Amino acid sequence: MDDQHFMKIALELAEKGRGFTSPNPLVGAVVVQNGSVVGKGYHKAFGGAHAEVNAIDDAGHFSRGATLYVTLEPCNHLGKTPPCTRKILESGIGRVVAAMKDPNPGVEGGGIEYLKAHGISVSLGICEHEAKKLNEAYLKYILTRRPFVTVKCASTLDGQIATRTGDSRWVTSEESRKFVHVLRHAADALMVGINTVKRDNPSLTTRLENFNGRDPVRIILDSHVSIPHDAKVLRLTSDSDTIIVIGDSIESERKAAARKLGAKIIEAPLNDGLIDLHFLMDYLGGMHVSSVLIEGGSRVISSAFSSGIVDKVVIFFAPKLLGGNDGVPICTGKGPDVMSGCIHVKDISTRRFNDDIMIEGYIQ
Repeated sequence: MDDQHFMKIALELAEKGRGFTSPNPLVGAVVVQNGSVVGKGYHKAFGGAHAEVNAIDDAGHFSRGATLYVTLEPCNHLGKTPPCTRKILESGIGRVVAAMKDPNPGVEGGGIEYLKAHGISVSLGICEHEAKKLNEAYLKYILTRRPFVTVKCASTLDGQIATRTGDSRWVTSEESRKFVHVLRHAADALMVGINTVKRDNPSLTTRLENFNGRDPVRIILDSHVSIPHDAKVLRLTSDSDTIIVIGDSIESERKAAARKLGAKIIEAPLNDGLIDLHFLMDYLGGMHVSSVLIEGGSRVISSAFSSGIVDKVVIFFAPKLLGGNDGVPICTGKGPDVMSGCIHVKDISTRRFNDDIMIEGYIQ
């Protein structure tokens, strides 16, 4: 069996930490002795032991002379846990295979250089593409200090997310809606506009069967503080916060009223009456929010695209047609004059949920 085989096992292990490690990366590791896996581990939660430590502890004395496969360069700095490079040396590991360097500007290459300097054979770049996709949010955040932004929506085949009355229950199948909760669990924050709150009164929580999913921070764009006082997002029992983003130029009475709602308040500048999303992304990055899932509505989605903050789209198309042009489109607002002005989406992949088709792609 080759290096790719064992690295793929490590990647599968890393995925188990999704939703629990942010703002740290997802990392998996396996210890291999004479062609057999003798130890497995992954980074389970922020502040907890790293994948390499868990894998080496699992392998015990079988680590001596073995090969360690790890999806990210081992750390060589003291953070919330001791450096993994020291653990590797102490265990007697003879070779390390890493999928990719840690792009963190403060530590890049340090772990690999340290291991080589102490006689450990190091191979780099095995399954690198897969490792980078696994940690796409971490890569964006650690290099820019801004969150990785995904737009998710559910649409009919003719591009509408609700009828003319605002009814959107349900555009897609139950299977698609279940997967949306997987996306929510993976995101640090979930963002919607005030019209979505008024129309649907959503909880914006994670609900997964047989799994204790994590609620994302709920972000409501409400520039003029018009949220209903009985909105579900203000009455939840949840480990995560509800944040209302209001305009910084509104009158002091409205600001005072917002602070009595029981949610956290962020004041943001407005552009053409809408929240300045560049300011907000910088602010959220400062809060260590590494990923944001935007779920609507159409005005917020349009604003996100026009501002250029979107990294990824996840669009569910249901086999339905409204058959008119009076419903609610995916985006509301002014688009380009010519097709060459379209936003291009690359690296497309598809997935089927019952009769729905999910299209995933990245903004070029």
